[in-house]
Amino acid sequence: MKQNERSYSRSRRLKNQIKAVVTNPYNVIVLIAIVLLTYLIIFPLVDMLSTTFQLSQRDLRAVPGGVAGEFTFYYWQRLLASELSKNLLIVPLVNSLKIGVGVSVCAIALGSILAWLMVRSDLPFKPFFSLAVIIPYMIPSWVKSQAWLSMFKTPRVGGSAGFVASIMTSMGMSNEAIETILSPIAYGPIAIIIVLTLHYYAYTYLLVSGALGSINSELEEMGEIQGASKSLILRKITLPLVLPSMLSAVILTFSKAIGTFGTINYLGSPVSFRTLSSELYSNSKSQNTQTAFAMAILMICIAALSVFINQKLIGSRKSYATIGGKGGRSTLIGLGGWKPLITLILIIFFIVGIIMPVVILIVESCMLKEGVYSLDNFTLYYWIGEGDPNIMEGVPGIFKNSNFKLALWNSLKLTIVNGVFGTIFGQLLGYICAKGRGKFHGKLVEQLVFIPYLIPSVAFGGIYLSMFSKPQTLFGVTLVPALYGTFALLTLTSVVKHLPFASRAGTSNMLQISGELEEAAMIEGAGFFKRFVKIVFPLSKSGFISGFMLIFVSIMKELDLIILIMTPKTSTLPYLAFQYQNQNCPQASNCVAIVMFSIVFLVYALANIFGDADLAKSMAG
Repeated sequence: MKQNERSYSRSRRLKNQIKAVVTNPYNVIVLIAIVLLTYLIIFPLVDMLSTTFQLSQRDLRAVPGGVAGEFTFYYWQRLLASELSKNLLIVPLVNSLKIGVGVSVCAIALGSILAWLMVRSDLPFKPFFSLAVIIPYMIPSWVKSQAWLSMFKTPRVGGSAGFVASIMTSMGMSNEAIETILSPIAYGPIAIIIVLTLHYYAYTYLLVSGALGSINSELEEMGEIQGASKSLILRKITLPLVLPSMLSAVILTFSKAIGTFGTINYLGSPVSFRTLSSELYSNSKSQNTQTAFAMAILMICIAALSVFINQKLIGSRKSYATIGGKGGRSTLIGLGGWKPLITLILIIFFIVGIIMPVVILIVESCMLKEGVYSLDNFTLYYWIGEGDPNIMEGVPGIFKNSNFKLALWNSLKLTIVNGVFGTIFGQLLGYICAKGRGKFHGKLVEQLVFIPYLIPSVAFGGIYLSMFSKPQTLFGVTLVPALYGTFALLTLTSVVKHLPFASRAGTSNMLQISGELEEAAMIEGAGFFKRFVKIVFPLSKSGFISGFMLIFVSIMKELDLIILIMTPKTSTLPYLAFQYQNQNCPQASNCVAIVMFSIVFLVYALANIFGDADLAKSMAG
C-alpha cells in the first residue's frame, strides 16, 4: 500500500514538474525559437544539400537512363572530377582564396596599426580620427568599386577613360601605354584586394582597439624599464595580448571576403576574373541550381574550417590576464618626431578612403559623357532630366524616374520592416542566450543563430529562393505559400541572414540587465510577460533603438544577399544601381549610390545620437 502511495506521489510530482516546464512562458519561447530556427536555418541547409544529389530534368541527356529527381553523384563528379573542374571549380576557388588571404593580411595590418595609433599613441585630433576611421565601412564595397572604376578604368576595357586615364591622355600618352599601366590597377585581384581592404579593415580596428584599451600600460612600462626597445615591446608584450582579437578579426574578414560578389562583379568581371561567389551567381542565373548549391556548400565548408582553425589557435595559445583588481592605467606612447608625418599620412588616407570616393561619384553623376572633364560636359540630367531619346535610351533622371521611386520605396519599406522584426527577434534571442548562458538550450540557440553568418550572402539568397519558390506543405497542408517575387521573401531572407548580428546586439543588451530585478518582481507575483513588458523591455529600450537603426543601415546597402531574388516589382536601391552599371550607365548608378549612402550616413548619425555609439560602430556593417 505504502509502495503504491510512494509511486503515486512520484508520478504526481513528475506530472507537476512537466506541467511547470510546459506552462512556463520562458520555456515555451525557447521551444518556439528552436523550432523556428531549425526550420529557417537547418532545413534550408538540408534541402540545399539534398538538391545537389537530385538529377534535374535539363540534365537527363548527360546521365544515360537517368530519371528526373532520382539520386545522383553527377553534379559533384562534374564539379570535383571532370574535364570542367579546372574552370568550374579550381580557378574560382584559387581566386577566392587569393582574395580572402590578401584582404585578410592587408586589412589586419591596416586595422591593427590604426587601432594602436588611436589607443596607445599621443596622436593629435583623435576625436576626428576615431569617427573617420569607421565611416569607410559605411560605404558599401560595391560603391567603392564604382568610385575605383571612375578613377582608374581604361577605354579598352571600361568603354571610356577614367579620371587618371584622361589625365594621362592629356599628357600625350598612347592608349597602349595607358592600358599597360592602369589595367592591372583598375581590374582584377589587386583592385579587388585594395577596395575590400579599405572596407573590411574596420573589423580589425574595432576588435584590436577594444583589446588595447583593456591592457594596463604598466606591462609595457616594465619591459621598457628592463631596457627593451619599443619594437621589442610591441612584438613580445603588446602583440601576444591582442592576438586573440586579431585572430577573430581574421575570421570576420576572411569569411566576408571569400563570399563577396558585388566587388567581384564590378572589378573582376571586365577581365574575366572569377571567384566562387561569381560562379555561384552565374550558375544560379543559368538555372544550374545543383551546381550552384554544390559550390555554396564548399564555400560554407571553407568558412566553417576557418572558424575551426581560428578556435584551435585561440584555444591552444597561452592566455594572459590584463585586467586585475588594482585598476589599470594607460600611458600614451609618444610618437616623437614622427607625429607630424603620421598625422599627415592619416589625413591623406582618410581623404582617399572617405572624401575622394564620394567626390568622384558626385562628379561622375554630373557628366553627360564619361571621360570628358570639360565644363560643357557637366549636366544634372541624370538627376532631374525629363527624358531625352539620345541619353540613357530616353529614361529620365532618377528623381523623375518611376523605377527609382519604386526602388527607394522598396528599400525604405524593407529596411524599416526588417529593422522592427529583426530587432524584436534579436532581443528575444538575446534574452534566451543571456538567461540560458552556460545551459544547453542557450548554447543551442547561440549555435543555430551563428550558422547564417557562415553562409555567403549570394548562397543564402539562392537557398531561400529555391526553398520558398514552391509552397511549403506538411501532411498535405500548405504551411507557407510560394513566395517568389514577393516582398515577404525579401523580408524573410534579410531577417534570418542578419540574425547573428541582431542576436549578438540583443545578448549584449540583455547581459547588462541584472537578473535580480526580475527575481524581485517574481517575489511580488509578477508573471513572465508582465516582467518582460514592465522591466526588461524598458531597460533595453536604448539598445532596441540602436539595434533597429543598425539593422536598417545594414540592409539598406545590401546587394549580395538579395541579388538572386530580385524582381522588377521588388527592386531596391542597391539592385537598381547594379542594373544601371551593367547597362553601361554608370552616371545613373552613381546617382542611386549617392542617395543610398546619404540615407546610410544619416541613419548612422542618428544611431550615434540616440543609441549606443560603441554598438553603432561595432555593428555598422
